[in-house]
Amino acid sequence: MSNRPIYLDCHATTPLDERVLAAMLPYFTEKFGNPASISHVYGWEAEAAVKQTREILAAAINATPEEIVFTSGATESNNLAIKGIAEAYFQKGQHIITVATEHKAVLDPCEYLKTLGFEITILPVKQDGIINLTQLETACRPDTILVSVMAANNEIGVLQPIAEIGKICRDRNIIFHTDAAQAIGKIPLDVQTMNIDLMSLTAHKVYGPKGIGALYVRRRNPRVQLAPQQHGGGHERGMRSGTLYAPQIVGFGKAVEIALAEQATETPRLNQLRQNLWTQLSQLEGIHLNGHPTQRLPGNLNISVEGVDGAALTLGLQPVMAVSSGSACSSAVTAPSYVLTALGHPEQLAYASVRFGIGRFNTSQEIDIVAKSAIATIQSLRKQKILVEK
Repeated sequence: MSNRPIYLDCHATTPLDERVLAAMLPYFTEKFGNPASISHVYGWEAEAAVKQTREILAAAINATPEEIVFTSGATESNNLAIKGIAEAYFQKGQHIITVATEHKAVLDPCEYLKTLGFEITILPVKQDGIINLTQLETACRPDTILVSVMAANNEIGVLQPIAEIGKICRDRNIIFHTDAAQAIGKIPLDVQTMNIDLMSLTAHKVYGPKGIGALYVRRRNPRVQLAPQQHGGGHERGMRSGTLYAPQIVGFGKAVEIALAEQATETPRLNQLRQNLWTQLSQLEGIHLNGHPTQRLPGNLNISVEGVDGAALTLGLQPVMAVSSGSACSSAVTAPSYVLTALGHPEQLAYASVRFGIGRFNTSQEIDIVAKSAIATIQSLRKQKILVEK
């Protein structure tokens, strides 16, 4: 039996599925060609593999293969979407709308655009983490060129009403971008029925390799124009130059293919594991569920704990479980989660939070171990605090 902590941080990253690794391996060795080398068999093999993944990703979101642009991950996809729209449409308007609980890969590009003269409206969220659609409608203006709202939150797992947001944007001829890094392969996504114009994706949140992502860019009704942020070679229809990393792309396709094939059984299993964990933890007083109770990713449970120090809580849990107190991309910052403060949490609760990211390889036995350990840790920390205060 492994002495390593039980891994419950699947919103930060997921382990590579062995089936994905098996699909990738030939493209590191025997099928190592450059997909852009179309004059020999090595290039043809790589090109065919890339084409297949475009088809898999397109089918997963009801797009066409030509609308899939490969990137290095969701952060690059978000930057390409937001900056690319700003540069391509600045003559039409310089107003962008986003949400306070977005990933930093959306908020930071928006902050950068402010330095160039763009106006950014950051919408608040309700206590359950979901935006108010009326506020979104009110915020839309004739010079609004982009609305960016993530499909599933990386910290609290909340699912935004993407189809409703898409309709609001379509009715007003505003381009709609969604960061779906946490959503692909876990919840149904359809760029047509949801009126999505740009969608950021990544592989490593769905048991694929790190370092590969994609951006869906709508080609018709309406045709979305993007100013490239990386030049040189004209790859990906000129939107993102650079040699395509065929092994990573193959892994991306295989990961999404597996996730879609297993979604019908995996979703209820993860929901049950999450519910089991919450049922046990909520027996303690002063445990708060962060985010909407049901409108959330199946494997996400985010809690705040009264009466404990946040740093001590994280440290106390470490021997048994690998969990996070917030976004992995911001984990080095010693500040309360901005997502939780956006929900209206006081500083103590925002600090003393735990994000459980339950995944494909977790078992019910592991969940029971984690629950018992977390309860014991919280009770111990509360007793220590009482003794210190006395």
